[in-house]
Amino acid sequence: MAKIKQIIAREILSSGSTPSVEVKCVLETGTIGVASVPYGASAGISEAFVLLDGDKSRFMGKGMLKAVENVNKIIAPVLVGMEVGEVGSQNVIDQKMIKLDGTERKTNLGANAILGVSLAVARASANEAKMPMYQYIRKAFDLENQGLLCDKNYILPNPMMVVIEGGAHADQSTDLQEYMISMIGNDSVAENVRRGIEIYFTLKKVLKDKGYNSNVGNEGAFAPNGLPTNETPLELIKEAVEKSGYSFGKDVGISLDPAVSELFEEGVYELEKENKKLNSDEMIEYFVNWINNYPIITLEDALAETDWSAWPKLTEKVGDKIAIVGDDLTVTNPKLLQKAIEVKAINSILIKLNQIGTLSETVECCMLARQNGIMTIISHRGGGETNDTTMIDLAVAVNAGFVKVGPSRGERVEKYNRLMEIETELAGNCSVAGLNFRKII
Repeated sequence: MAKIKQIIAREILSSGSTPSVEVKCVLETGTIGVASVPYGASAGISEAFVLLDGDKSRFMGKGMLKAVENVNKIIAPVLVGMEVGEVGSQNVIDQKMIKLDGTERKTNLGANAILGVSLAVARASANEAKMPMYQYIRKAFDLENQGLLCDKNYILPNPMMVVIEGGAHADQSTDLQEYMISMIGNDSVAENVRRGIEIYFTLKKVLKDKGYNSNVGNEGAFAPNGLPTNETPLELIKEAVEKSGYSFGKDVGISLDPAVSELFEEGVYELEKENKKLNSDEMIEYFVNWINNYPIITLEDALAETDWSAWPKLTEKVGDKIAIVGDDLTVTNPKLLQKAIEVKAINSILIKLNQIGTLSETVECCMLARQNGIMTIISHRGGGETNDTTMIDLAVAVNAGFVKVGPSRGERVEKYNRLMEIETELAGNCSVAGLNFRKII
């Protein structure tokens, strides 16, 4: 057992040069834990509240000095002296902050402030116990003794790499946000990462050969101008995979995150690239046609976050073939996930730490998913990532099926480097999700 001696926050820059929050937790033993919080450019309406300064004279109003002040002057005095390190202590600390804020979406203190402290305390606790973060998470929430893991051994997640991006993440590319390759080989994480990067570089050559630029978007994926349709990236990815010498269904599958909430207004989905206006049933058929013609294995946010009545139709239609993933629909919120389970809206969920605002609530959501046969995918944020790698340790701790991260830019590859490092640490005491990703429940 150790006690918290000091908690201090500062404003930093994230990958998109948008400000973010970094927090340092110092224990009385001298052990230190440091964590930083990502910022999402494309965010669901039900996500936990990100507190911005609103001062237009600094960072166009997106400064985070208010969140920093809330950590240093409000949260820190309450938590200093609290004990860490025992089973349940992380949850006690997180609940203390949730109660201190007193709102559903953490609008008083800001989820960015609260999450920074939550992760810094966890990091300090793991360092004090001299154990890696993924092991600490399992210990802190007693996951191995609750029967909530499909296997007490570690099952390492598959890489899900964003390779073409549009929508809110790139200008003049596609209406839809993310086109991905998901590596599903089961020999090793390192091999899956290598194959994915090789496909990424082959895709760059395919783009150039066809006269498209290879500009890079928010997530390190290509954002080519002038694509004729929203379907064109699928053809380009298919060609790149084949030219790389890999096989669909064995080595790789295609994953999509259309993020169509941003295209939805008054019951209509508007695809400007193709001059189409579709209702919910037509939007479903739009993607069903793609699923029938391309090796798609996961489909995220294919319907709007408010279009609840349509989601069960989509899952009933193709949920036995592919993973139907909720992101904006569920925003890592156990209450929204429970609603999605009850109406059979999804069979998989995207998990983002800053969507809910504490490590405890995030783990709770992951375990609720597991109890109900819902696969978890742990994700980066598009607009402003940091070098913090907690999301990878979380994915390993909960036996997630995938980690969703871009294939280039330092803050993205840092995640893959951490995943490969964990594989080395665990040596023979782990397996890779591989083709059995749907069975990791």
